[in-house]
Amino acid sequence: MRLAAAARWLILALLAAAPAAGQTPGTDAAVFRPLLADPKEPQFFAAYLWERSPRLAPRLGSVGFGQTIGVVSARTWQVAIAAAVFSQFNLARPTADLMNTDYRVGLPVTYRHAGLTTRVQLYHQSSHLGDEYMVHAHAQRVDLTFEAAELLVSQQLAAWRVYGGGEYVFTRSPADLKPGVLHGGVEYREPGVLVHLGRLATGRVVAALDAKSIQDRSWDVGWSAITGLELGDPVARGGGAWRWSLLLRAYTGPAPYGEFFRDRVASLGVGLGLAL
Repeated sequence: MRLAAAARWLILALLAAAPAAGQTPGTDAAVFRPLLADPKEPQFFAAYLWERSPRLAPRLGSVGFGQTIGVVSARTWQVAIAAAVFSQFNLARPTADLMNTDYRVGLPVTYRHAGLTTRVQLYHQSSHLGDEYMVHAHAQRVDLTFEAAELLVSQQLAAWRVYGGGEYVFTRSPADLKPGVLHGGVEYREPGVLVHLGRLATGRVVAALDAKSIQDRSWDVGWSAITGLELGDPVARGGGAWRWSLLLRAYTGPAPYGEFFRDRVASLGVGLGLAL
């Protein structure tokens, strides 16, 4: 699979989801707003990364396409389906070999009371090495497959949001994969508008820091940080409208790329994202 093929799939996914942007604003707003900096949050994005890693390429193309879709909801709670695919490509090679793909699907149940929101989720993840990478690097696939239970609690404090919780991994392969994950973070969304683009969009500054401490890596912490500009529908109210983002991304810690999960990596890059 080439980078161009993944880009075509990303464009098709965006076009398929585009009608949702025409819905009445706020009618499909998520009870638990997606995490800005979590590398494994279902979302649409494409990023160019400079990577420091023992096995990954020094320049990566990282793409994701996914969404959390409400199935049954009321004002304060929601049952949803969350699905996503995350892939990394070797941009240091002319063929842009696919290196790793993570598939993730979950069933989140969320509840909101005033500024406090809770997400309980069962999800499955499986990971796969790219065929071209396996041929060129003579690499062997690790059978990384697991189910996990997640609990996160989030509190909105004016323009700030803090959250924390954890996960317990079960039905796991490899069998020696340790089950505990502690997860927390903080987000900031500028309350006002920084940029006006007429009737096209309004822009504001966003920033976030996400941290995961992983038992399998002796509780080593993976730090993910983003900051940049978020462009939104200027006439929309609530959380149900489209939002584009142009973000600087940084990461250090245990690799968030499934097949390389026991490597330690660091990256810096720029990305474009879309939320519907």
